[in-house]
Amino acid sequence: MSGGWLTTHVLDAAHGVPASGVRIVLHRLSGDDPGTVVTVTTNADGRSDTPLLAGDVFRAGVYQLDFHIGDYFRAKGVVLPEPAFLDVVPIRFGIADEEAHYHVPLLASPFSFSTYRGS
Repeated sequence: MSGGWLTTHVLDAAHGVPASGVRIVLHRLSGDDPGTVVTVTTNADGRSDTPLLAGDVFRAGVYQLDFHIGDYFRAKGVVLPEPAFLDVVPIRFGIADEEAHYHVPLLASPFSFSTYRGS
């Protein structure tokens, strides 16, 4: 793939499985056209079927991924407090290199999450 691209992966730490069916919304927060870029739902492997950003829409700037993890755990039958401790997990990050692969994974349970820049 020429140019850079953005991918993600969601892992369910409570059940030890990829998190299938998580709604993810990507927002561009900087530049001349901020707003929602794309909304996807994770597949059986906990990933989107295609990169979230690639080609002409992959640009340097500040972005935010909103992972709707509370809905995911509710759909799995997990009883969450009301309001849930974690419902939508926002991860704000920057893209500086328009030729690089940025991978932003989320490891989540109903009460914790972690992320890092993956490969």
